[in-house]
Parts: sequence; C-alpha cells; structure tokens
Amino acid sequence: MEIDLTSPNPVLESIFSKPDQVITLDANFLIPPDRSRYTQKPFDFHVFQRIWLEPIFEIFPNLAIHEAVYDELVLPSVKTYVDTNINNIPPRITIHKDSSLTREEHMLRNSIEEKIYPLTKYDPLLDNRDDRGEVKSLAYIAVKGLIYFATHDSNTIQLIEKAEEWTTGLDNVQVIKIYELIFYLYKTNKSDNKALRMLYKYQYFLTSREKQANPEWGQFISAMEGLYPVLD
Repeated sequence: MEIDLTSPNPVLESIFSKPDQVITLDANFLIPPDRSRYTQKPFDFHVFQRIWLEPIFEIFPNLAIHEAVYDELVLPSVKTYVDTNINNIPPRITIHKDSSLTREEHMLRNSIEEKIYPLTKYDPLLDNRDDRGEVKSLAYIAVKGLIYFATHDSNTIQLIEKAEEWTTGLDNVQVIKIYELIFYLYKTNKSDNKALRMLYKYQYFLTSREKQANPEWGQFISAMEGLYPVLD
C-alpha cells in the first residue's frame, strides 16, 4: 500500500481531540500482519499486542467491530484477546449486529450493500468470506451514521475515498489508516518507538516497490510532522 502525504486527514485531527468517538475497526487492525512471502516470518502477535493493540485500546474507549469481522477472527490469540475486551466491564470493544437495525435501517443497509459489493470480491448470493467483513461493516456504519472506519485494505479505502465517483453510498464515511495511528502513537509516546518503526517497515517499506513508493521511517515522520503540527 502507498502512503499519502499530500494533505492531512481531518479524521485523524478529529479523533485526536475527541478520542471517545466510535471507531469501527476492520479485521486487519486486529490481526497481526503476515507478509512472510516477502520476509522470513509473520509479525509476532505478542509484540503486535504490546506495541499496537494495547495502546489503541487504551487511547480510544469506543472501539467496535461488525459481527462479520468478528467471524473473521479465527486466530486463537486474536479471538481470545478480542473476547477478553468484549467481556471487560465496561467493554473495551463492542459488536455491531445487523439484528439491531430497524426495518427501515435494514432496507437502507441492503441498498448500500448492493452498491458496494460489485466493487469487491464479495457475493451476497454465495455469502463468501472474501471482503465480507468490509462490505457488511461499511453498509452498517453508513446507515448508523458512525462515520469512522479504520482499515488497511486498499480497495476498502478507495470505496470510501471515491464514494462520490463510484456512487458507493459511503459519502459520509471517513477512513483511518494504520500508518496514521503509527505516527500518533510515536508522537504521543504511547508505545515503543523502535517497535513502531519495525511495524512501519513491515507494513509499508518491505518490498522493492514499496521502497520506491513510500518514504523511509525518518522521512515519513518528518513529513507527517509537517502535516500535523498540532501534535508537536
């Protein structure tokens, strides 16, 4: 995935000032990345939990996932972690359920899904797993007016950022990207900065193509500091 450093993301500035807003997460925000086809091994879950999950769960008190995303959490370590946070008192993450929608909301949700799914690998007739979590999440939050969706999936990002052009019905949804929160954790000293650098490189600076398209860590931090001087 390519990093966009052309302009600041107003969503990032908004959740910095009001971190108690509802943020709906895609599965790739919870599951440690596995790019072992490019390197020796997947990203260790315990490291991912320490430097990524715990700081995010601490900072943002109203995290949520759609039930379709919850079904994608098949890795035992991830599912156990999420279940523990669901059952926490108060819950540290909640589940969006389609059964909670009113009849009118359900009809609207279906109409938005019909606009989204042809642009993905998901087929409602087959109810296949490919892109199911993203489609169900986006349709739900668009109906509920929840606005913020955090994802690392490039096609999902385009569904949101090109909502008007692609007529996806997601005009009011806004996206939060992993690299943006990596920068926030770095600037606020909420995590281990050396480990965040390692996560950044694993996600965005691993292949030869990424090294041509994306800045190395120091350049990335410098560019983001220019975009978000409010964090200095």
